[in-house]
Amino acid sequence: MEKLIKLKTLNCHITCKICRGYLVDATTVTECLHTFCKSCLVKHLEENNSCPTCQIVIHQSHPLQYISFDRTMQDIVFKLVPGLQLDETKREREFYRIRGLPYPKEVPAGTEIDDDKTAQDQAAADSDYHRTDEQVNIGLECVASHLKSLKKKFLRVSSQATITHLKKFIAVKVLDGSDKYRDIDILCNDELLGKDHTLKFVYVTRWRFREPPLKLQYRPKLDL
Repeated sequence: MEKLIKLKTLNCHITCKICRGYLVDATTVTECLHTFCKSCLVKHLEENNSCPTCQIVIHQSHPLQYISFDRTMQDIVFKLVPGLQLDETKREREFYRIRGLPYPKEVPAGTEIDDDKTAQDQAAADSDYHRTDEQVNIGLECVASHLKSLKKKFLRVSSQATITHLKKFIAVKVLDGSDKYRDIDILCNDELLGKDHTLKFVYVTRWRFREPPLKLQYRPKLDL
């Protein structure tokens, strides 16, 4: 039997703590994982370098480089709030129409790539397709006293990233070289993870129904 939940009971999770409205262009602070409307957060960071919710310093001089679009959260908000996506699209179109500007989210019909340079630029943009992937918030903890801990333990990465990708990242940070990634083991709930497991797979099979971030541990590879 399905249980109906009133939208207002979820408001604290899908509203911006700055404007108090539903999240639009949901943007997350990578340091603490708090989420706000993009325009609200950018305006806040013009005068401050700390998170509006927890006051943690995002970055002393370049806080805008440590925020990222939260596609998963925005998709959730649009699915939960009837008519919000349509209303926001209309407002955006009207904003650009009044100013005589092209709507940036719409590619004009019949647009063609007509020279090699443009083709190369387009190919480069297309190759960065992981920006549109579902994202996963993870926390990485060192469980070995003789191995360095990461300065930044929280990451936000594509759900398609594999355990091998994480091993290479950790190896660069704590072993001074991605080629040493084979010397690292990564675990979830004390279970060793396979090198080809994607974070999506790990989240669904080891962390489903738990609160984010996905908590992982790393240690030097054990000699068996």
